Amino acid sequence: MDKVEIAPMAVTSLPWRDYLEMTKPKVVALMLLTALVGMCLATDGWIPLPALLFGLSGIGLMAGAAAAINHLLDRRIDQIMARTHNRPLPKGRVKAAQALLFAALIGTLGFAMLYLGTNPLTAWLTLASLIGYAVIYTGFLKRATPQNIVIGGLAGAMPPLLGWTAVTGDFHGHGLLLVIIIFAWTPPHFWALAIARKEEYAKVGLPMLPVTHGVAYTQTQILLYSFLYVLACMLPVVVGMSGALYLTGSSILSGWFLVRAWQVKYQSERYPPMKLFLLSIWHLLALFVLLLADHYWVLWL
Repeated sequence: MDKVEIAPMAVTSLPWRDYLEMTKPKVVALMLLTALVGMCLATDGWIPLPALLFGLSGIGLMAGAAAAINHLLDRRIDQIMARTHNRPLPKGRVKAAQALLFAALIGTLGFAMLYLGTNPLTAWLTLASLIGYAVIYTGFLKRATPQNIVIGGLAGAMPPLLGWTAVTGDFHGHGLLLVIIIFAWTPPHFWALAIARKEEYAKVGLPMLPVTHGVAYTQTQILLYSFLYVLACMLPVVVGMSGALYLTGSSILSGWFLVRAWQVKYQSERYPPMKLFLLSIWHLLALFVLLLADHYWVLWL
């Protein structure tokens, strides 16, 4: 009796997974955490339910739309770089027109949720952040200057202020202070990754700082910006926004971060830049959790 060979089933990616990947869900999750902290710090009581639901949903959708546009504009670069060549657009799993339509749909939905469910100020500020990241940074700054991440980092630093305005409908210095913390965090965070991926950035012609000025110079900048970041982390205590719990926790975290940044500069063989990149994510996460814990700890006393 002849053997019947059964061809193995092809393993294909589910389409929704490709669209989800284009929204950079891990990045958006961190942004939403900072937005939630902004909401909590803006009130001494419970967050109004419309601001919580429509605010976080709208900010998340528009952040995802900005990420999808980033995927769209960078698809040719992503095809060359090892870190990104498996993304949906370079692999052809999603077409450019489909990505643009997807970004437009979720971006429009997010804007409508913010405009109607929170307030127009939050909607317009979030739209400005989307344009800043997806168009100004990705479309121009990224290819124009080695200071791209410093200038473009402002758009990515906006979520805590967006959370604040979603609750209050107004600007406040404390909300802007949270933006300053993330703005100062962005250069050491991203330049650590840029050092690790220097050869790939050079291959695609992007003027990242390690490519244009060298690794040693970038390591110095990481250390200097780490000092600025640590100073920014102390601002909530200086203005009376946070108390002893945050002061204690953030001091320990900041000291740890500075030691690691110093090692990246002077002992990179023991502590490579990629480790600092990963540490910076957890550091920012822990810092905002501390802000939240300190806020409610004071209220409950």
